[in-house]
Amino acid sequence: MAVIEELIREEEDGALSFGNYELKEKTKKDGFMYMGDSYKIKTFNEITKLEKNGSFVYESVPGTAVHDFRASADRVEFTVEGDKDAQVTLELEPEREYKVYVDENCVGTMKTNLGGKLIISASLEETDKIFVVVEKVEE
Repeated sequence: MAVIEELIREEEDGALSFGNYELKEKTKKDGFMYMGDSYKIKTFNEITKLEKNGSFVYESVPGTAVHDFRASADRVEFTVEGDKDAQVTLELEPEREYKVYVDENCVGTMKTNLGGKLIISASLEETDKIFVVVEKVEE
């Protein structure tokens, strides 16, 4: 794995990859079209933020690189890498419960807040990466 030099790209298998935590200055790319939606990425060593059609999707502090990001109504999955531990925030459905898996181990069930935010701690060390899956718990 490596940072995404072009900031955001569609992979051959249809997944989305984005982010470059090695940049020293904030860098943006707007208007990236993916599956009929417009994406905006802001990334550098302090933060990585992804928006879809003007709405929040993903944010990490400090910055990270995200590989093979896939999102559906019931599930989000991606591999995240960085050189420091990071706090990852996803926007999902408000006040819903989700099961969170890190490297295929269930770390518990979490409930989003009124705004639909779910915060995950990503324990990363230099060149380390983790695989994250977030699945909606059926009511």
